[in-house]
Amino acid sequence: MPSQETVHRVPPGASSFAGLIARKSNTNFQRCYQCLCCGSGCPFVKAMDTVPSAVFRMAQLGMEEAVLGSSTIWICVGCHTCTVQCPMAIDIPAVMDAFRQTALERGVPCAQPEILAFHQEVVRSIENYGRVHKLEIMMRHKVRTLDLFSDMDVGLKMLAKRKLDLLPSRVGDISKVRALFKNRRQG
Repeated sequence: MPSQETVHRVPPGASSFAGLIARKSNTNFQRCYQCLCCGSGCPFVKAMDTVPSAVFRMAQLGMEEAVLGSSTIWICVGCHTCTVQCPMAIDIPAVMDAFRQTALERGVPCAQPEILAFHQEVVRSIENYGRVHKLEIMMRHKVRTLDLFSDMDVGLKMLAKRKLDLLPSRVGDISKVRALFKNRRQG
């Protein structure tokens, strides 16, 4: 297995885009040799427009628009199934995060806007309560998408099994959490 120094160093000759993503993710995804292990284990690969290794190859070739416009970068949920199977120990979710961050910074239209809206609801919940309030997130998402009743049976089952709290719980000192968000907006 390669040393940590080798994993995180940006190789000479990397495209400027690949280098940017490698620095943001602190991962040298250029080590990917297209074995396809990442896609074979991913529980969401069928919903992606291409497998993660193909997105990496496009990034290696400097195909910024194709990468940042890909639905794959938004569908990845960061479960690390791919990373566990990767023979090069590439932190694939970290690279996907870097792709998403770069797409947002550059104003690239999101290939999966409903996923971005859902992510924003999760972050809003964390900012408000210091943790996730699942019921509120789901309700806000349902109202935003106007898909109010499609999976109500699942929601009722979750309520019955006490998987959803009616009221949000808060961390002890919410001001510290909000300070993190304030610092992030200013920085």
